[in-house]
Amino acid sequence: MRWNFGLACAATLLSLGAYLSALFAGAASETNADVFRDPDTGFTFSQYNAPITTGANYITFRIAIPSPATAGQPYDTVVQVVAPVAAGWVGIAWGGSMTNNPLLIGWPNAGSATTSVRRATAHTAPVADAASSVQLLKTGTKSNSTHWQFTAKCTGCTSFTTTGSTSKSLDPAGSNRLAFAYSRTKPSQPASASSPINVHDLFNYWTHDFASAGNTGFQELVDKNL
Repeated sequence: MRWNFGLACAATLLSLGAYLSALFAGAASETNADVFRDPDTGFTFSQYNAPITTGANYITFRIAIPSPATAGQPYDTVVQVVAPVAAGWVGIAWGGSMTNNPLLIGWPNAGSATTSVRRATAHTAPVADAASSVQLLKTGTKSNSTHWQFTAKCTGCTSFTTTGSTSKSLDPAGSNRLAFAYSRTKPSQPASASSPINVHDLFNYWTHDFASAGNTGFQELVDKNL
């Protein structure tokens, strides 16, 4: 998979500190827990720490879903991403590929964050995905001197058309293959959800456990954190 956004890859990521600060407690590089209960938002997340260098540097991906959620039917998800300040943007491919699935992208913006859902049908710059939407949650979106974090609700990210009339649904009671990418280069228009973004410096895949991501009162938690 190549998230080709039109510019050459930047240099190898510089070494960062091994641990997150207390502001992002629970997401430090030594944390390998499958479940993270966020004291700020109240969500229970299933989480994955994605290595981004040969050292102890990670981007943490957390996912929360409604409980119950019906297999084969659309459901919203809340995603929380914690990234080192050297990451200019971070993206999640919900179908595990650059093409023909929603691409949720986020980047820091003046102490908050900007998010965008895009889609590509070829290895070219993705455009806004009309079939999906994202809503930033104010609580759970923050930054400090070492890391930035966003928390957002994605609608249309768990059930989507791939090609033609073919569709894909993510299993709320099982594991789903996802992909991520990131770039060290910050978007040129950080306040704009449609800002151009650079080509990624790294991409990779993982299998995420959705079965432990369930939250009763999911919508109430969303509303509380807006």
